[in-house]
Amino acid sequence: MTKYVVHAGAVLHLASADRAPAHGHQLLAPTLLRSQTLSLLHEAVHRGELTSDAARDQLARIGRLPIRLLGDAVLRRRAWELADQLGWPTTYDAEYLALTQLQADAFVTLDDKLARKVRDVVRVASIDDVVPPARGAKRGPRGRP
Repeated sequence: MTKYVVHAGAVLHLASADRAPAHGHQLLAPTLLRSQTLSLLHEAVHRGELTSDAARDQLARIGRLPIRLLGDAVLRRRAWELADQLGWPTTYDAEYLALTQLQADAFVTLDDKLARKVRDVVRVASIDDVVPPARGAKRGPRGRP
């Protein structure tokens, strides 16, 4: 079984596309994922990018995704250390990295800038590694749509 830590943006992508992880994959995230996805969806409504009903529907889909949320003292301590090591003022993204180091095989983010910053700290995977291609999607080189 491959374990992936999924960043908030990747979770929003899964929910908006109504996609689930491929068989044999387990999704993990720090407990702060709940607050981050709630806030990101509320911000999108505030900017007029989503209706309130659409955002609430995505929240419901996120709640149905099989994501194991973790946040023990060991994870928090490691996140603090990683934030210090990387020179970050906050520990939010560091919690995802800490969880990846402690319990997962790879970190999945749609944030290219973040992915570049952390590729020497954790293995970074693509969202395409986590979910099977959508039905009817044309497959390109290396089996990707």
